[in-house]
Amino acid sequence: MSRQRPLEEVTPSTSGEPAVEHGGPEGRSFFGQPWVLANLFGVEMWERFSFYGMQGILLIYLYYSASRGGLGIDQGVAAGIVGAYGGAVYLATILGAWLADRAIGAERTLFLSAVVVMLGHVALAVLPGVAGVGVGLILIALGSGGVKANATSLVGSLYVEGDERRDAGFSLFYMGINLGAFVGPLLTGLLQKEWGFHLGFGLAAVGMALGLVQYAVGRRRLPAETHHVPNPLAPAERGRYAGLAVLGITVVVVLCLTHVITAGRLSDIVIWVSLVAAVIYFTLILSSSLITRIERRRVWAMVPMFVASAVFWSLYQQQFTVMTIYSDQRLDRSLFGWEMPVSWVQSINPVYIIVFAGVFAALWTRLGERQPSTPVKFALGTGLMGVAFLVFLVMPSGAHAVPLLGLAFILLLFTFAELLLSPVGLSLSTKLAPERFRTQMVALFFLSVALGTAMSGRLAAYYHPDHEGPFFWWIGLVGIVVGVVMLLLTRPIRALMEGVR
Repeated sequence: MSRQRPLEEVTPSTSGEPAVEHGGPEGRSFFGQPWVLANLFGVEMWERFSFYGMQGILLIYLYYSASRGGLGIDQGVAAGIVGAYGGAVYLATILGAWLADRAIGAERTLFLSAVVVMLGHVALAVLPGVAGVGVGLILIALGSGGVKANATSLVGSLYVEGDERRDAGFSLFYMGINLGAFVGPLLTGLLQKEWGFHLGFGLAAVGMALGLVQYAVGRRRLPAETHHVPNPLAPAERGRYAGLAVLGITVVVVLCLTHVITAGRLSDIVIWVSLVAAVIYFTLILSSSLITRIERRRVWAMVPMFVASAVFWSLYQQQFTVMTIYSDQRLDRSLFGWEMPVSWVQSINPVYIIVFAGVFAALWTRLGERQPSTPVKFALGTGLMGVAFLVFLVMPSGAHAVPLLGLAFILLLFTFAELLLSPVGLSLSTKLAPERFRTQMVALFFLSVALGTAMSGRLAAYYHPDHEGPFFWWIGLVGIVVGVVMLLLTRPIRALMEGVR
């Protein structure tokens, strides 16, 4: 994910109080931001440390043979599992957003979700074989979904409309995410290479525990509104939703026991669930009597950008499927006579993000009203992802023949594309959100990431190092075509956005 992202604007606080209220005079003490931002910065940094640290070694753990410490799963199936898991993380943001908006509030959802994430990493570290993978990935996916949607929403709650610190605040938040994403794969990969996979997974669990402790210490300083439930369930609804939850869990268990849900089908299942959920979500919001005419038009504007976002993430998330296989089998990983761990490649993108996130934020600030509109940024980001995959075609052929600098250049293009779309997408989801669906609109953006990530796992099944040319050519072309179509749709999309850029 991507990791997350320098933003333009986010949903204003509804408290009616000035932003400095969130911490009083000390509100500007964290690099000029409300001090409580440091707490959210920290928990997201440690959550990303554990998330990307684990994900950096997950695919090779699945397809490495038992003699190398892995599970020996077929490479294509393993890539599908990773894609499905990544999609499930973003799919779970719907549940996290719903709990925040209808049941327990954003702050409590974030805290409980972080606990679930930690337990998932513990399960991966201590439970052997497929059982550890199943339990661990389910818990991490559910917990990470709650963390993602609500951390973004909580950062947005720190600022009122017109607060000029908003963009810089989200840039700092994004920096924390990428610090964790940079260090995580380095340390877990090193431990995996020297002492085995389970120690690497264990370090991810320790990182999440540190983030949880740090957040627990400072959580009381968050704005009071973050503890409120915007659209609480009526007493009569609680039993109905509890029954639906039990029914849903029962159905999934039965489908697993009857082998309808299998490892090889996971990515397809997540793709279809994401599509159906997106249609339902858009329908529910658009048909709601709680939104205004302008809010409804803005939600319609989100539809084509949802599609472009899904295509973008289906390419971008190949970092954790195809890119991992490519780094393992095609990349020359020799550094002064020592072979670096496969997962270290996952730390290249966060370095670029740390370097260039501020550059992009400064560029948008300097351009002001002259900066490209959001649809144009979406078009450029998607098109550039397509170009990045075409660059693979000029790399040397053969096992371990691709120079590290060549792959680093491709990942630089990934980074520029990400900074054009990912932070803008998060910002857009909060700017276009109807007042009564704030967190759920963030979840809707993450749903496009779920769809794209699951598709990345499905697409990865068509990749093989011995005939990779057509694979890179076709998905690169798709990215470029979608980018061009988005450019052509810019004017009607902007009209629907009703003044939002």
